[in-house]
Amino acid sequence: MDFTFTEEQQAAAEAAKAVFSGVAPDGVPSPALTAGAVADDFDRPLWRRLAEADLLSLLLAPEHGGAGLDAIALALVLRESAKVLARVPLLETSAAALALETYGSEAARSALLPGVGRGEVVITVASNGRTGHDPAELSVAARQDGDEWVLDGVHTAVPWAQAADLILLPAHTGEGRAVLALVPRDHDRLTLADQFSTSGERYARLELDAVRVPARDMITCLLYTSL
Repeated sequence: MDFTFTEEQQAAAEAAKAVFSGVAPDGVPSPALTAGAVADDFDRPLWRRLAEADLLSLLLAPEHGGAGLDAIALALVLRESAKVLARVPLLETSAAALALETYGSEAARSALLPGVGRGEVVITVASNGRTGHDPAELSVAARQDGDEWVLDGVHTAVPWAQAADLILLPAHTGEGRAVLALVPRDHDRLTLADQFSTSGERYARLELDAVRVPARDMITCLLYTSL
């Protein structure tokens, strides 16, 4: 087998090195010296530079303004970000965008993905469920009501939630089907309570109380779960 990186993957890695070269790891605040979160927001100037270098759209198809590369290219970029402890939701937004592009509605893809690539739409991901020990989708119940879905439940330890535009979160239906919902961070039925990671990052506990989401913002073509 040939494990050599392609020219496109290598180019992505080199572009990432250039963008992250200006980030000093020792410039990241130490949680040991900071009460609460090390910062209220992620590094917005760095986010803009990533967008200008087309590194936020690596996995997106050309019709959505992306390069159409694979997860290996993203992994190489993430490796460079880890070297400097970059404070950006690169993994979360990239993973959510890929899920949306692969399984989401055409309306949602057209409305959101170009903005993701330009750095204008930030999406985070809820993956810990209520406790971090059970399947995440089991912590939120979803039911369809006409052209909308209604969500009730809790997710904990959601990174970047206070700064994101949208939160991609798993839920389950009464038939035991796993679904994903794109929920606006400022939804009036969504409550965010501050939590903090061991690295001092600001996380959030999400409480959904009859949160209504239009059908276009739901991903429902997922496998059944065992409840």
